[in-house]
Amino acid sequence: MSSYYKPEHLVHFPQIARGNPGLADKFFAYYGSVFAPGALSVREKALIALAVAHAVQCPYCIDAFTATSLKEGADLEQMTEALHVATAIRGGASLVHGMQMLEQATQKGM
Repeated sequence: MSSYYKPEHLVHFPQIARGNPGLADKFFAYYGSVFAPGALSVREKALIALAVAHAVQCPYCIDAFTATSLKEGADLEQMTEALHVATAIRGGASLVHGMQMLEQATQKGM
């Protein structure tokens, strides 16, 4: 069974530049700067990216940042904890929007 998601696309991602090399160059320069060591280590940034990848549900990013996290010395427990941080934030963000529902229900005479 084929899938819309094709893992082999990830290694060919730089080819996206064919449509507009100038913009792609700017994006990849920015991307490289973001993930360079700074106030946060490459490992810390990879774990953050892994958590965000789960929150935005990007399978390509999940593959890439799982590999990067492992390469940078993260273990399964750390990666799983990062995933749970993303899950808690995403779940909490959904739940707090329930305040809008509660307000509307209250206004309408609940």
